[in-house]
Amino acid sequence: MDLGAHLRLDPESDQPPYEQIRRGVLALIDDGVLLVGSRIPTVRALAADLHVAPNTVARSYRELESAGVLETRGRSGSFVKAGPDATLAAAQNATVEHVSNLRQLGVSDEKIVELVTRAVQSR
Repeated sequence: MDLGAHLRLDPESDQPPYEQIRRGVLALIDDGVLLVGSRIPTVRALAADLHVAPNTVARSYRELESAGVLETRGRSGSFVKAGPDATLAAAQNATVEHVSNLRQLGVSDEKIVELVTRAVQSR
């Protein structure tokens, strides 16, 4: 997911950029744009996309991690850990893992959507 394309910083805002990023990430999670289990960009990558200092993004990520929203897995990166609804969060995480496994098998995104649609319709 291209997080930088979904976040917009308002230079005229009373909120500092790190807070705008933090709130923007939370809004994307609440809206279901960012799913639990999704990997988010590195600090440097998002900073470059948003044209802000890496420390600005790092502060946002630290605050989101402290709140239990993000989790950092060392060199593997940072991931969305929690959402507003625990059941929905678990479902999103399972979906992200399933899609990742299918991609590793070489299944195209179009075929994945077809397979999931058939599975849902067969019930």
